[in-house]
Amino acid sequence: MEMEVDEILMNAEERMEKALDALGNAFGSVRTGRANAKVLDRIKVEYYGAMTPINQIAGIKTPDARLLVIEPWDKGALKAIERAIQESDLGVTPSNDGMVIRLPFPELTEERRRELAKQCKGYAEEARVAVRNARRDANAALAKAEKASEITEDDQSRAEKDVQKLTDKYIGKVDDAFKAKEAELMEV
Repeated sequence: MEMEVDEILMNAEERMEKALDALGNAFGSVRTGRANAKVLDRIKVEYYGAMTPINQIAGIKTPDARLLVIEPWDKGALKAIERAIQESDLGVTPSNDGMVIRLPFPELTEERRRELAKQCKGYAEEARVAVRNARRDANAALAKAEKASEITEDDQSRAEKDVQKLTDKYIGKVDDAFKAKEAELMEV
């Protein structure tokens, strides 16, 4: 009986943790005023007929806070990388010198900062929804277990309180992550 409850709680926590990880990845791909190689993670390049992430075909360096240097291991991929960056929604113009691609990150305008903060707020809301969905599914599983007489009403009630504590904990983590990202974006 206890096993059932523990399993449901573990499953719920796993899903909430995944939602938090997904949020971290989404935030990582949002460009702040600083150069960060993570912004390239979503950009795929047509390389020998396969869509390949930039970090798998090139070295990425950050010589200073506002510049990324992409050095492809195969110089033939330079044009494809440059094109992929131009077609992305990164808002950065690459410069190609035949050896490397330089990505200068301009200072963000106030308006752009607000847009990005709004985008991050959306990501945070998606994460909150995912956490709440995990709570809903866990509570449904507990109700089903109680109905099938696998657990007692008291066990169900206790477990639902635990699920709520988990939910509150993860919603708090999502909020903290959003506040930190928003602060990073608004920092001039």
